[in-house]
Amino acid sequence: MSIGPNPVETMMAADVASRSLGIELIESGDGHAHTRMVIGEHMVNGHGIAHGGLIFSLADTAFACACNSWGPPTVGAGADIVFVAPTRVGDVLDAHARVRTRYSRHGIYDVTVRTAGGVIAEFRGRSVQLPETRV
Repeated sequence: MSIGPNPVETMMAADVASRSLGIELIESGDGHAHTRMVIGEHMVNGHGIAHGGLIFSLADTAFACACNSWGPPTVGAGADIVFVAPTRVGDVLDAHARVRTRYSRHGIYDVTVRTAGGVIAEFRGRSVQLPETRV
């Protein structure tokens, strides 16, 4: 019996933005996901540290994978991030997302972004499932 295509793998295959940043999906399952990105020279700001928007993008991709892991197409309704420590060229960033709660068509997810040196950011995302489309 086939259960159909993996919704996260299908979404990531079409995600040109994440692919262009070098974001990799390491693992995903019901309500959780792990993504990874290496900070390149083109990703730093004028202070020589990783641009916060790119760290946000990594966390947002992990969030998207976790909230789409249940199957119904889901998008972000809002998100916040706290930058804890800087990261530099060559650092490998790992983002681990996990569901905190789901209710109705909504969810709250936490994402921790780390390097080998420790936590660099904490992200909280709020999701909403898209309404079913009828043909």
